[in-house]
Amino acid sequence: MLDRFTDPVLALFRIGVGLLFTCHGVASLFGVLGGAQSGGGSLPVGQWPGWYAAVIQLVCGVLVVFGLVTVPAALLASGSMAYAYFVVHQQHNLFPILNHGEPAAMFSLAFLALAVIGAGPYSLDHLLARRRQGAGAQAATRTAPAHQRAELDA
Repeated sequence: MLDRFTDPVLALFRIGVGLLFTCHGVASLFGVLGGAQSGGGSLPVGQWPGWYAAVIQLVCGVLVVFGLVTVPAALLASGSMAYAYFVVHQQHNLFPILNHGEPAAMFSLAFLALAVIGAGPYSLDHLLARRRQGAGAQAATRTAPAHQRAELDA
C-alpha cells in the first residue's frame, strides 16, 4: 500500500542527507553556519584531515543532492564518515552517545544505504541512464539492416 511513496521518499532522503552533509562542508571551508567546529573560522587549506573531509562533504553532498554519480559519491562519503567515527570519535569512548560521534555514524550508515540502493528515479543518474538507453536504441536502429529496422521500430 505504501509502495507508491518509495521513490519520492528515497528522493527526499537522498536530498536531505546530501544537503545536511553539504552544510557541514560549507561551514568548515568557508566559516559560515557556525564555522569550523563552531569556532567561527574556516579550516586552513590542506589541513589533515579536516580540510579534506570538508571538501569531501561539500563535493559529495552536492553530488548526492542532485543524484549525480550517486553511488561513488555516497561510498566516498560513507567511508570518510566511518574514518571520522573510528579515528576521531571512538578514541574518546566506544559508544556514539558518549563520544559525540552520532552524526558521523549516522552519515556513514545513511550514505552506505544510498551507495547500495542508488539515487532512485528522481535523480540526474536516472535521467542520464534513460538518455543513454534512448541513444543506444537509436544507434541500433541506424546501424541495423533495413529488414531489422522495421522489427526494431515495431
